[in-house]
Amino acid sequence: MYQYIARRLLLAIPVLVGVSIAAFSMMHLIPGDPALAMLRGQPQVTDADVQRVREQLGLNDPVPIQYLKYVSRAVQGDFGRSVQTRRPVLSDLAAQAPSTIELALAAIALAVTLGIVLGVVSALNQNTWIDTFAMLGALFGVSMPSFWFGLILIFIFALKLGWLPATGQGGPERLVLPALALGMDFSAVTARLVRANLLEVLVADYVRTARAKGLSQRLVMIRHALRNAMIPSITIIGLQVGTLLGGAVVVETVFNIPGVGHLAYEGIHNADLPIIEGTVEFGAFFIVIANLVVDIAYAFLDPRVRY
Repeated sequence: MYQYIARRLLLAIPVLVGVSIAAFSMMHLIPGDPALAMLRGQPQVTDADVQRVREQLGLNDPVPIQYLKYVSRAVQGDFGRSVQTRRPVLSDLAAQAPSTIELALAAIALAVTLGIVLGVVSALNQNTWIDTFAMLGALFGVSMPSFWFGLILIFIFALKLGWLPATGQGGPERLVLPALALGMDFSAVTARLVRANLLEVLVADYVRTARAKGLSQRLVMIRHALRNAMIPSITIIGLQVGTLLGGAVVVETVFNIPGVGHLAYEGIHNADLPIIEGTVEFGAFFIVIANLVVDIAYAFLDPRVRY
């Protein structure tokens, strides 16, 4: 197991390099000049001022040379400085990452718990009004955009009822509304998958055998049915992490949460290439780790898996 984890971590290196190449190349296709963005608001900006800033930022070099310089600094922990704030990108990421990780973990925990509960209840009550109601809720979760659902949550629970804060500031209760907005689509997909997989497992021979032995419905569900039904669902849960990070950009902006998603939004808005590249690398690393956790989870759920 430890050798497998070490091998997967080593294989993550070329993935991160490929992501950095793609991100670096695409960032240079975005309209706008970072030098002009940096000088925005200053009176009487001349072409000489723009050229001076471009020289300072290394933007006059060919793109491959710029990338090689970026990589040589990145391996030393230097991701450059923000064009707007002139602060090191790594320090900005270190300051904003805890909020995003906290929000993502809360959304994952809520989505997986809600999705599994809805999927199990729906499968055990197949073709009843409970099953219909649960799947309608899942359809609603898949169809509702996270930013619109977030605004509805703010309007109802913050402005009208006053139960929860409208922004991501305060105690643990500040995470409830953003986690719901971010994880609703995630939970809906999980519920539909768990239901479909559980319906297949419940008619399997080993489940019938377990019931014939006199095991209780609860024991059959937890020890035999649900454990095996979760194996294919785990794959989708891992893949959904990427979608979750993409949604974090919108949700953090709606709830005014100072996280990596909000930092990426500001970077794109200001054509701040170092910030954009840093946030993309952070997202790629987060997804790589999430998929590693998913692969390790297989070994605990399926005894046939031997790495």
